Amino acid sequence: MRSNHERGEWIGSRGQFLIERHTADTMAAAHWHDHVEVNLLMEGEMTYLFNGRQERVEAGRLVLFWAAIPHQTIAVSANAPLVCAYLPLVDFLALPIDGEARQAIMQGRFLREGNRETPDTIMVPRWEKEWRTGNAVRQRLIVEEVRLRMRRLILDNSERADSTISISPVSSGGQTVRYVETLTNLINSQYANPISVTDLAKLAGIHASTANKAFRSVLGMSVNDYLTRYRIARAMQRLTDTNDPVLQIGFDCGFGSSSRFYEIFKERTGTTPRQFRESIGSVRPTSP
Repeated sequence: MRSNHERGEWIGSRGQFLIERHTADTMAAAHWHDHVEVNLLMEGEMTYLFNGRQERVEAGRLVLFWAAIPHQTIAVSANAPLVCAYLPLVDFLALPIDGEARQAIMQGRFLREGNRETPDTIMVPRWEKEWRTGNAVRQRLIVEEVRLRMRRLILDNSERADSTISISPVSSGGQTVRYVETLTNLINSQYANPISVTDLAKLAGIHASTANKAFRSVLGMSVNDYLTRYRIARAMQRLTDTNDPVLQIGFDCGFGSSSRFYEIFKERTGTTPRQFRESIGSVRPTSP
């Protein structure tokens, strides 16, 4: 699987919709981009290290996850073709789906298709071919089809009695990964508080330098960068799902001042919180 740089400048908080096909491969380091990603492995199997956990992917089963959470392919079969579709976060947030399901995905849920007997193995490669060769009208149709397929996958996962994600500990670098799992869980629960890396490390029972070393080793970023990304994600969620005042959302998501909230939000998304909310309102459908 190619790196951020190899995939091009479209990957980022202001990225665009894209579908691509390539041969899956292991990645040297975790990466992230602000899209919701759906993948279909055509043959073989692969394993993601996603948010510090292993997620095994089988051929023929569509998977979905928020790609702003660091992820890395750590194992893959030889000559495994993979088709990936990337929906920008702003478009995902506009989908008429259950709010709890949306929150679960943004908090790190990794969804997979439960039934292998689906038309995905025919439909998804067709998306990629027609996206590459079709005209603008056909490309717009493909975007709508991908959105609808995402909605079905999310609904199916919500309704399945066994929809709880199975998580297995990563076998390699066990202690380091356990540190990351502990710290990400702490961030998920403590992000609203004025908490520092030192505070988080203390709660985890390790030194701050050990915490950052573990994060850089497993996720390719510092603890503070992950905390900031998580706070921005929660703010986006609140801006989308509620009518709460913008400044209140900033404070509730752990930003100590309005100026800090606006500065970081614009730096990471290319727009202000208020503009982001207005853009969501302009694209959100009025009915499912």
